[in-house]
Amino acid sequence: MIDVAIVGSGPAGCTLAALLALRGIRCLVFDDDKRPELLVGESLLPRVVSLMRRLGIEDRAKAFSQHKPGVGFIARDGSRLDFFFPPTPVKGVPNYAYNVPRPQYDNLLRARAEELGVTFVKSRAQLEPGTDGREIQLAEASLATVPELQGRHPKLLVDSTGRARVFAKVIGLGAQRGKRNDVAYFAHFEDFDVEAKREGQAVITTLSRGWSWRIPLPGRLSVGVVVDKSAAKEHGETAEERLESIIDSEKFLGPAGKGRRRVSPVMTYTNYQLISERGHGPGWVAAGDAFGFVDPMLSPGLFMAMHSADLIDQHAFSKGAAILDQPERLARAFDKVFAELIDWHEAWSELIEYFYDGRMFALHSAGEQLSQKYGESAFPRIMERHLTTQITRLLSGVATRSRYGRRLLKFSLKHLVWDVDPAENFAIRA
Repeated sequence: MIDVAIVGSGPAGCTLAALLALRGIRCLVFDDDKRPELLVGESLLPRVVSLMRRLGIEDRAKAFSQHKPGVGFIARDGSRLDFFFPPTPVKGVPNYAYNVPRPQYDNLLRARAEELGVTFVKSRAQLEPGTDGREIQLAEASLATVPELQGRHPKLLVDSTGRARVFAKVIGLGAQRGKRNDVAYFAHFEDFDVEAKREGQAVITTLSRGWSWRIPLPGRLSVGVVVDKSAAKEHGETAEERLESIIDSEKFLGPAGKGRRRVSPVMTYTNYQLISERGHGPGWVAAGDAFGFVDPMLSPGLFMAMHSADLIDQHAFSKGAAILDQPERLARAFDKVFAELIDWHEAWSELIEYFYDGRMFALHSAGEQLSQKYGESAFPRIMERHLTTQITRLLSGVATRSRYGRRLLKFSLKHLVWDVDPAENFAIRA
């Protein structure tokens, strides 16, 4: 008997299926096998490596990925802000990450789930409002045409349909959307300078309007530009025209990509922040982007997708499948999952906003002045290094939700920035 049916085979769905299979819980995944050639989320965080190890796939992922030591930021004036992961692991979390070709990585997650006994059905699940205490259910056509279900409804449905948010549409759930109206155009290039300080470092650049990413992958560079939709229209009619025009018009991207050769289609990506009004109900739960997603600037997306699956597994199924027959206990477990996920979303959004509004660069400028004025061994410089360590831990996913780190950063942004250009000079402009 299938206990859990997962709709959608993205990273959240495959991770959850694999984790449940490791516990002996029988899962089935509906997969319509439709995937774009490129996906945002190619630059990972160290916390993802911990999950790779639990799933037993790190060595296989490493074989087709680029080692990532950290991330760099280039402001409009050319000043840099570079963060590298700690020299040693922190709280058991690795001190490195990877940049991954997403289709290969997603296929690896699916392959691992299959190895663990998860059944994949190449079909689009047909859903309808629920009966018999369920809020949503599989339609009779899906039950009848999937032999593994034996005509019986699974005890739990999981929405892993990503930004399509299929369950929310069937049930009529609303969502809180972010304030930005951005669109991204991205592709893979050869002969494009990443301007990294260390091999594998991802680089984010503030543009005249918007921002860009450069993510090193084996043999190529992922380049994306993120601009307000109104600004994008000034650079042509097609995604290809807009990406190429924006690159050529920018002070840093243009020279870096002067001899570039595009080796992939140009993809478009929209909808930058969203949190559903709830993530579970009788007989169902959402995982990954189906519940919510944050701005991709600091690369939290794939971590949040996989971590949501991990939280569902840990909070609800740490003692096996028996909880599936205890609706009230299952609901309490899911309440804990989404309370934690909401805190993650708030922490990431808070951190990302410091880059958007320019305060992080202003703080960095103030730190540089401290170094020049007091020297490396002076107390202000020691404090500045401590703050940099805390920021690095926030950015890496190691301690993004840390109350101490978040309060220290907020205090520093308010009280330790003086005699530097105003934060708005560094802000990302629409």
